[in-house]
Amino acid sequence: MVNVLIIGNGARESALGRAFLQSEAVTTVYVAPGNAGMPLIGLEPVAISASDFPALIDFARKNVSLTFVGPEVPLAGGVVDAFQAADLPVFGPTKQLAQLESSKTFAKQFMHAHNLPTARSEHVDNLADATAALADFGVPVVIKADGLAAGKGVTVAKDDDAAADAIADLYADHANAPVLIEEFLSGQEASVLAMFNGEKRVIFPLAQDHKRRFDADKGPNTGGMGAISPAPQFTQDEVAQAQSLVDQTLAGMTEAGLVGNGVLYIGLIFTADGPKILEYNLRFGDPETQVLMPQVTSDFYQLTVDLLAGKQPTLHLDGQSYCGVVAASPQYPHAEPATLPVITPNRQQRNYWYPANVTSNGGSLQTSGGRVFTVVGSGTDIAAACAQAYTRLQPLAGALTCRQDIGWHAITPN
Repeated sequence: MVNVLIIGNGARESALGRAFLQSEAVTTVYVAPGNAGMPLIGLEPVAISASDFPALIDFARKNVSLTFVGPEVPLAGGVVDAFQAADLPVFGPTKQLAQLESSKTFAKQFMHAHNLPTARSEHVDNLADATAALADFGVPVVIKADGLAAGKGVTVAKDDDAAADAIADLYADHANAPVLIEEFLSGQEASVLAMFNGEKRVIFPLAQDHKRRFDADKGPNTGGMGAISPAPQFTQDEVAQAQSLVDQTLAGMTEAGLVGNGVLYIGLIFTADGPKILEYNLRFGDPETQVLMPQVTSDFYQLTVDLLAGKQPTLHLDGQSYCGVVAASPQYPHAEPATLPVITPNRQQRNYWYPANVTSNGGSLQTSGGRVFTVVGSGTDIAAACAQAYTRLQPLAGALTCRQDIGWHAITPN
């Protein structure tokens, strides 16, 4: 029997922890730093910051057989390199490999070098060049902060005023901020995720995140308000094209000397000219993980250590559809959210409740951030899964809010 350490604190780490716990080989799953809701679902928080690499290494050396890194910030900071230097088993990309997420310009250069389909773009690093690029691209246009932004560093400007405001905001405090100006692409978006080591990989079913804060994809971008998987609106040919882009990307990594293991997340858009890559992430997405992990019937611990050892595992799935709905503070993402009570789920509700920004106050739970928890429903199709998710969320929502239309692209006829 073994113990596992997951680095992170959100609903993604809750879903990963639950997947590891289902392995007969795993006794305990620690999560650093975790959150106060995790003990309710069988996970053990450890009061170590995700940025405290020496303390994480010391804990892992004494307590676990495997460390799995969830969020992007420690990955971009080199936590995997630190664990590897300490000769400790860790699943995640090195700092060099994580640049595919931590620098949008690096990712674009990689895509162009390896003939991977993506939007036309221009890198700028001052207000004058950004203004000139906007005039060249016209509107609508996509404006991206170059570094990590927790899924919220993208503005889709529909008119000239919105584009000018977005650029002015980016350069208000940083005169030389790296920014990517990108052509606007039209179509449905999808997330394809794979766990890999070199060119060996397992690819999960397509998922679809709902980034915008409000129904009908209106309002600002968020970290994600919900997700579905599989995404039935995409054809078998489109799924095959998405999977092919995973393999082309992994082959490009090998060619570029970007070796290692981890999770590859490709944000895609299916345009009239075929799929194009919007972005790379080098970790599991949130909320996609919450609807991917429940599909997996393979031993997740064994799958991970097999990949880490350079073996080719097989991914087994349950064939069901899943919908995850995020409960958020009403102010999210506009302002610092007020602290609100969180309803403690009963024993049955804990089976589909994934805590994120949850803290403890005298034995009761309360919010500690914008996206508070995810509730997941399942069914034979997406409509049934989403109906169950909303039914399950209703008694747990309390003062929190959510989008009411997760899954609408798949459920609503075109």
